[in-house]
Amino acid sequence: MNYLSAENLSKTYGDKALFEGLSFGLHKGEKTALIANNGTGKSTLLRILAGKETPDTGQVTLRDGIKTAFLEQDPYFELGFTIDELIASSHGSVSKVIRDYNDAIQAESKLHNTETQKNLEKAIAGMDHMQAWDYERRLKQLLNLFSITDTSAQIDVLSGGEKKRLALALVLLDEPELLILDEPTNHLDVDMIEWLEAYLSRANLTLLMVTHDRYFLDRVCNHILEMSHGQLYYHNGNYEYFLQKKAERDEITQVETDKARQLMKKELEWLRRQPKARTHKSKSRIQAFDGIKEKATSLKKEQELDLQLNVTRIGGKILEIEHLKKSYGNTKIVEDFSYIFKKGERIGIIGKNGSGKTSFLNLITGNEKPDSGRIETGQTVVFGYYRQTGIKLADDKKVIDVVKEIAEVVQMGDGNTISASRFLELFMFPPEVQYKQVGLLSGGEKRRLNLLTVLIKNPNFLILDEPTNDLDLLVLNRLEEFLLNYSGCLILVSHDRYFLNKLTDHLFIFEGTGRVRDYYGSYAKYNFEKEQEKRLDEKQNKQQLPVTKKPARPKVKTKLSFNEQREYESLEKEIEQLEKEKAEAETLMNSGIEDYEELNKLSSRIGELMELIDTKTLRWIELDEFSNT
Repeated sequence: MNYLSAENLSKTYGDKALFEGLSFGLHKGEKTALIANNGTGKSTLLRILAGKETPDTGQVTLRDGIKTAFLEQDPYFELGFTIDELIASSHGSVSKVIRDYNDAIQAESKLHNTETQKNLEKAIAGMDHMQAWDYERRLKQLLNLFSITDTSAQIDVLSGGEKKRLALALVLLDEPELLILDEPTNHLDVDMIEWLEAYLSRANLTLLMVTHDRYFLDRVCNHILEMSHGQLYYHNGNYEYFLQKKAERDEITQVETDKARQLMKKELEWLRRQPKARTHKSKSRIQAFDGIKEKATSLKKEQELDLQLNVTRIGGKILEIEHLKKSYGNTKIVEDFSYIFKKGERIGIIGKNGSGKTSFLNLITGNEKPDSGRIETGQTVVFGYYRQTGIKLADDKKVIDVVKEIAEVVQMGDGNTISASRFLELFMFPPEVQYKQVGLLSGGEKRRLNLLTVLIKNPNFLILDEPTNDLDLLVLNRLEEFLLNYSGCLILVSHDRYFLNKLTDHLFIFEGTGRVRDYYGSYAKYNFEKEQEKRLDEKQNKQQLPVTKKPARPKVKTKLSFNEQREYESLEKEIEQLEKEKAEAETLMNSGIEDYEELNKLSSRIGELMELIDTKTLRWIELDEFSNT
């Protein structure tokens, strides 16, 4: 069943054509990810599909009667409202249906006549139609889940992250059949992301989304829609399958282009012969040359991020933190934390939203003052601090001017110097973009410009606060490669589990109320141990539940039956085999595997084995009481 059809969509801004003649459809139950480079029109395409923007050509058709919802990359709310007032206005029809139902109930209980009965039946039908029976419960659940606690707060004072989470809660509250989401995991902590993964994986939900989170994409989406050079390519599979097919397509295109270039070279030699030979040229051959030339020059090389740093030497003393304390009113951010950083450390910071991660970064970089404690930075340390909030730049400032204000020339990793313009090209800002105003850049382009202003100073201590937000997957892969080879110290705050697990081997876990846990190990290892603890807690809670004791009965059974005796003997072997498999799995788990998916599989299997061992052991104990062996 087709839910959405897009036919011949085109969109141009100024003299730049984002895309032309795009046609595709979304069918019921499909979960599709849209993949493209920053600045190629992903968000614009989603806005057109959601009816928020008009295409230059083409049309979008939605199936009649389906409920749709759209989450923008940067949601906008009218100012001057509280969250409560916003909810009431955006869901006024549901609120009215609930009020009508409550009024009808009261009227029926007082008068109980034909008219009140009809009004009640009408109100019940309205509740059914709007799916309003558990509206208030769902609203409370979603607001709590996304950490929206004070609904009397003004929209004006909300941060960008709070607005994004509020927008996502309101989108999901409608329980739409078709969801269009632009970077839904931005500003969510890991617990929120895992909940959203489970919600979006429901079979009856149809989805189109843009996301940079590869774990999230792989677990939720079963289709990939790739937009490259204004063309669409459809892949029936997950992200790994898409990468394989894209590589195959690129290889075929390269071979065909190389052949066309060889033929063009041959034809050029023929065309350049002496004038006497030209008199015998075939007109058709001359005309065919234009087609060969077009094919030979048609291959457009993908722009790639080229990161190079001339990392300055770092001394023996790097960063020392002793008995650090910081609070805002009654909210404790850090309570008595001490740590001495060593050369080449790669530390990931995780914790729920609001637990103090960004405040901690501001403390160690000197942007905020601690209440007490000592922070000492070595003389050779050069911080590079990439802030989640980005850089504050005037919208009318040109991109090239942003860089020139920092440096006219830039020293590279090989010791050579290059101009500011050339440095911008390495960050995928071609000359035509360098003279654009900052306000005209896409969200991902602004993030890249932010990263550029940090790396241009050649820092030897990098601090990255949510660097993956709004970056496309191509840029993200290149950033990973760079950071894997980066020789300085690294602190990384990220909700992107794949990114975090790949780049760090040591965690600071912000547990709330000022507690910071110092954990030596990868994110995958930490997550495995957390899941094990969760299973153990659930098991202990089950054991602690009160059990209703039945009256004792006299034992009639004195020995095992033949079948029970065979079961008893086989149980010993089965338990021994399960214990062996469990030990092997645990050994493999602790062997240093960092593949997140493999660790999850092992974790699930160990949990299953523990349940089986417990069940079979209890049965063995029961039979052993009457065993004659």
